[in-house]
Formats: sequence, C-alpha cells, structure tokens
Amino acid sequence: MKRINIKTGCPYDVIIERGGLKKCGEYISEVIASRRAVIITDDTVAQLYLDDAEASLRSFGFECSSFVFPHGEQSKSIKTLSEIFDYLCEANITRKDFLIALGGGVVGDITGFAAACYLRGIEFVQIPTTLLAQVDSSVGGKTAVDIPGGKNLVGAFKQPALVICDSDTLDSLTDDIFADGMGEVIKYGMIRDRELFGLLEKHDISTVKQVIDDVVYTCIDIKRDVVEHDEFDKGERMILNFGHTLGHAIEGWHEYRGVSHGMGVAAGMCIITERCAPQLADRLKTCVAAYGLPTGTDIPMSELLPFCSKDKKRESDNLNYIVCPEIGRAEIVRTTVDGFSRLMEEK
Repeated sequence: MKRINIKTGCPYDVIIERGGLKKCGEYISEVIASRRAVIITDDTVAQLYLDDAEASLRSFGFECSSFVFPHGEQSKSIKTLSEIFDYLCEANITRKDFLIALGGGVVGDITGFAAACYLRGIEFVQIPTTLLAQVDSSVGGKTAVDIPGGKNLVGAFKQPALVICDSDTLDSLTDDIFADGMGEVIKYGMIRDRELFGLLEKHDISTVKQVIDDVVYTCIDIKRDVVEHDEFDKGERMILNFGHTLGHAIEGWHEYRGVSHGMGVAAGMCIITERCAPQLADRLKTCVAAYGLPTGTDIPMSELLPFCSKDKKRESDNLNYIVCPEIGRAEIVRTTVDGFSRLMEEK
C-alpha cells in the first residue's frame, strides 16, 4: 500500500493498494466521523463492485444506500445531477453525511459536483475504478457536468476527503476503456516526465499492465505536484490540459458518443504536436498508436474550431493552449481565438 498526501487547501490522502476497495470501510472510518453514506455509481460498476463496497462500509458501522444511474458520458448532465439531489433529499441526507463516488470519471465528476452543491457542501470520497479516473479525474478537486454548450462547463472545485485507488479494478476493464486511460497517462509523460514516457515506449496495450501500479503512482504524484502549486487552475495547472482543447472539440463534434475522452486527448496531443513541435510528432504518434488510440481525426478543422472557441481556458477573446517543445516539458501559450484558428488551419 502506498499513500500520497495532497496538500491543497483541504489536504487529503490518495491510497494506492490492490484490494483497497474491500477495505474502504476501514480507510474511510479513519478520516470521516459520520457513519452515514450514499454511494453514487453507474449501472456497470454497480454490478461489479457495489456489494463489496457496501459490505466493507457496513462492517465498520456505516449506514449506506446507493444511487445508480446509466453509464456513459450522456449521464453527466444537469438532469442526472437533479435526480441525485432529489434522492439525497428523499434519503434525508444532512450536512454531517457524505457521498462516495464509486466508478469512473463520469461518476467522480458528477458526485463531486453534487457534494459541492448539496446543502452548500458535504464531504465526499473518491473510489475510482477506471485507469483514467485513478490517474487523473479523481485527484485535484475538479468536478463538473456537461451542458449543450460544451463539456465540463458547469462545475466547482471540491477536494475529496480521501481517494482509494484499487489496481485490481483495472482487470475488469475492457481493452477500449483501459486504452482510454492510457491517453491521460501518455499526457503525463509528455508534460512532466521523460522517464515515464520512455517506459511507455517500451510497452504497449498488451504488456503495460505489468508495470501499471508504478504508472498509476507516478501519474498521481505528478498531478499532486502540479495541483499543490495551482489548486484553482490559474496558471501551471493548465499544463494538465495538453491535448484537451482539440480533444474536447472532437468529443463534442461526436456528441460524446463513440469517441471517449482518452481518445480525444490522444488525437488532440498528436494534432497540436504536429503543428507546434513536429520533431516530436512521429515519436508521440508511435506511442499513442501502441495503445490503440487515434493519432488524429478526419473531421475538418473548420468544423472543430467552433467547439474550441467554447473551451474553458478561453479568456475573453484569448485562448490558452498547451504545447510540449520537448518530451517532459510543457508550456502554456496564450493567443487570440483567431490566432489559434489560423494555426490549426495550417497544413
């Protein structure tokens, strides 16, 4: 078992341990005084892990119930959020009680946002069950839902009380869901850790699970360092969005169906690198392809750019985007929306 302490305004630990989910009651009892919880999860994860989570919680004296919604990005919506609020009201959940996000990034994002808003804020715990959620979305306190205008445009910063990453849950992932998380893993190597990127180049989608425990730890530790320096995404933390401006645009163009977040990020990283650091493009594309991820898109850039203009990193008529001039180092580039459009339309 490994622990990483995240020193944000409200500090918390990330526990990385195989079998950790079945010990969640023990670990949560150490940091939360309340003994009443609502587990929020989706219908896929509920079939796999809800019973284990409830059994562990009850063995440590917790009273718990659950709210289960349909899996997929389409559920990360105001409608589902409202349904969660209604459930919490009906269950008479108070400010002293807490929520548990059991699942992937969609579950974590919407549960965290619900915790930030309900009764003006109650505690919540992250138990991420996908690679993407473990290495990225469960850590750092960003929570949100999607609206018709764009992805993650309505949200709040809400740090969890605890994060429990159980690598055993990764064994239940389909190949495409596991690859989805590798898009974010490759990002971490590109922006901050040359050795991590080199390790990923030595493996592929069929062998990387041999080193996945170390990979998860390294990615979380990178995010810890970045978030501790910039908790509220005003400066350095923007580097975590490498590939995301175009990646979110690709997801939006597809109406969040058929193209996962990791796929979008992978394509976005390759496209921006082709434009801004062409000497790295082939190396990045080879790594991305080895994990079954796309290295670009057939969508005309003229159709993607309107989605980019809705990016959260836009500031008035300006847009911040991320480039990696070398592997292991990222830079924030500030330009106008028109300037970004001209760059992207170059052949």
